[in-house]
Amino acid sequence: MTLLKQNPSSAVRWRGLLVYLVLAYAGMWAAMTPLLAGGYRRADAREEVGALEQLCIGAAMLAPALAALLVVRFVERGGGVREALALRWPRPRARAVRACLLPLGVLGGLTAATLVLGAVAGGYPFAGFGSLDAGRIGSWALQGSIGMMLSLPLFFGEEIGWQGFLFPRLLRLGRGEGQGAGRGEGGGGGGTASLVRAYVLTGTAFALWHLPTLLMGGQYPGRPWYLAVPALTVSCVLVLPVFTWLRLRSGSVVPAVLAHAFASSMSVSMVREFAAPGAELDPLTMSLAGWPGWIVLGGFVAFLACTGRLRPGRYGQW
Repeated sequence: MTLLKQNPSSAVRWRGLLVYLVLAYAGMWAAMTPLLAGGYRRADAREEVGALEQLCIGAAMLAPALAALLVVRFVERGGGVREALALRWPRPRARAVRACLLPLGVLGGLTAATLVLGAVAGGYPFAGFGSLDAGRIGSWALQGSIGMMLSLPLFFGEEIGWQGFLFPRLLRLGRGEGQGAGRGEGGGGGGTASLVRAYVLTGTAFALWHLPTLLMGGQYPGRPWYLAVPALTVSCVLVLPVFTWLRLRSGSVVPAVLAHAFASSMSVSMVREFAAPGAELDPLTMSLAGWPGWIVLGGFVAFLACTGRLRPGRYGQW
């Protein structure tokens, strides 16, 4: 059974969305309660998180997947969990390999372009071309790849919720009850407006889910929450179409997981690795989560949109 053949009523869909959001957000706040209660505050982008922080973050990242699984099983009751949440490998094997390598190349290229833009504009303290020797890059890539692979289960925890569950359901609701089944997700029932709405709402929900960490300076150390919240919202709304494109073209949530893992681990470490030692690092001026990243991501998303790559109907049933 494909996702498009699962057609619960509008009331069930709305109820499922509400239950999902309540559970995902409640899970995040519950996981962050020990840190909030203890007054934890991250003030420096170079600061490493401790064991308790890592435990709380890991628990929080699993909340969206758990919420999605519970809704599919006990609210929607419309089919198998794997199909309902795109938990499948792209086929054939050669296509799966390409689909899994593409996110690494795309996010690596976007991050590099962001650092170049930040350095040219004076916002990124680039250490100089001497920092680009093959040995240093190789060591960074090896260590980063190992760390990213070890953290993949946690990023599955997030993307099963946002890409596997929330985005397709918001899109189908925007197109209207019963419209488009069997026609492909790109056409009918609301067209471009419903598609843009699904992207923006998913990206905004994804950003606001991070509110507890933003209050503690997680993504923007040293920045007040009233600046960090809108900044992350812009970042998530811009990066979400990239993750969704990777998920759509493969028919699987796995490439989106890899893209998210790279953006949250290796992309962040790139900023530190090639910056001048001891220089102050401000994510708002030098990363995918700051204004240089917004320009680079915005340009890439515009390319995807203009070439029709963000329309689910381009990829058939998914």
